[in-house]
Amino acid sequence: MPKFDYDLLVIGAGSGGVRAARIAAQLGAKVAIVESSRVGGTCVMRGCIPKKLLVYGAHFAEDIEDAKGYGWSIGRVAFDWRALVAAKNKELDRLEGVYTRILRENKVTLIPGRAWLADSHTIEIAGATRTAAHILIATGGWPSLPDIPGVEHAITSNEALDLPDLPKRIAIVGGGYIAVEFAGIFRALGAQVTIVIRAGNILRGFDEDVRDTLADEMAKKDIVIKHECKVRSIEKQVRGFSVRLAGGETIETDAVMYATGRAPNTKDLGLADVGVKLNDKGAVEVDGYSRSSVEHIFAVGDVTNRINLTPVAIAEGAAVARTLFGPAPMAMDHANVPSAVFSQPPIGAVGLTEAKARERGAIDVYLARFKPLKHTLSGRDEKTMIKLVVDRATDMVLGCHMVGADAPEIIQGLAVAVKGGATKAQFDATIGIHPTAAEEFVTLREKRPDRMEVPARAAQ
Repeated sequence: MPKFDYDLLVIGAGSGGVRAARIAAQLGAKVAIVESSRVGGTCVMRGCIPKKLLVYGAHFAEDIEDAKGYGWSIGRVAFDWRALVAAKNKELDRLEGVYTRILRENKVTLIPGRAWLADSHTIEIAGATRTAAHILIATGGWPSLPDIPGVEHAITSNEALDLPDLPKRIAIVGGGYIAVEFAGIFRALGAQVTIVIRAGNILRGFDEDVRDTLADEMAKKDIVIKHECKVRSIEKQVRGFSVRLAGGETIETDAVMYATGRAPNTKDLGLADVGVKLNDKGAVEVDGYSRSSVEHIFAVGDVTNRINLTPVAIAEGAAVARTLFGPAPMAMDHANVPSAVFSQPPIGAVGLTEAKARERGAIDVYLARFKPLKHTLSGRDEKTMIKLVVDRATDMVLGCHMVGADAPEIIQGLAVAVKGGATKAQFDATIGIHPTAAEEFVTLREKRPDRMEVPARAAQ
């Protein structure tokens, strides 16, 4: 038997890598983890956590305004962007300490630096080598930028979290969840926001009613969405920047943010040299157990480009650790993974979209739009949308979708029901909690007329 320095060597100390390292160590393995940046990875340092802290900070603008409808007289208010960023950074420092302590308490060796695979069992870090029986790639992803003139002037979500000053105008290129979340943050804090998308609508891949509802709500907040547009170039001006679109239109702005996708962090790791197969997007190809084309090299999280969500990376990392060092192999179940978009208003979803469900057979759709009780007094023009997609043959609920306050919190609970195969009849038999928005999911009774099944003669 070959002798290695470690049983498991993890490259990347993000959520997936740290979870895999911790569980493997608890199962008796000798583990090391390599990190070239801050412990905690994208979610903790550059993604979910700092972004949502900014969302909370931004939402106070509407909360203060809404308070007037409830009898509160609020005097002069002021917002300090730098104070919010400083408070956010202080919390990130605390969380990095927590993650580092988790590794230390579980006797996981933390090796700072950037790793390169010298062979399938050996990595090099700053001239030193380490060997391991098993290697786990958990290096995540990184914002990608197009090759256009002036793109060096653009920022990404990484830089947007630490801007020295709040821009008065910002153009955001892209229509995914990162784009709409930052659009909501900057608009609530007073910036003029323009979103530029190549597609016909925001949030590709989400349910169409979700996409339409959020687009409508963003328009109410004076966020301008330029559909089916392509950026040709970015030019620095005396004050700000000029973004030229295909067709000649220009947008004058103080900052340009690109949120057009993230690429797997697989460059300069030596993966291909040791036989690890990558797909056309640079992601590590893995099987159901997160094993790569090299038997003892695994990969989890965004670097595999499966479902790029932190809880998925954590579950994948735990499954790898238990597969290698536990009593039996374990595969992560990627079906019915709930997700959220912390837009304003936020989105929660679990299961199939209406379009995906139709590909499987006949369905029934239940949908409701209503003004939340809170806004009957606040006067805010904001609607909530909830939707159930149900398999007609089995009555099983295939998808739950919501746009509105607390949507992520509500959908997390419904995800348990969808994962368990709940039927519409079981939803109907559940007593709602009144008055809440969540109760609407168990009081939907009227099916939406199915446009897909209108007889041809009637359609004429």
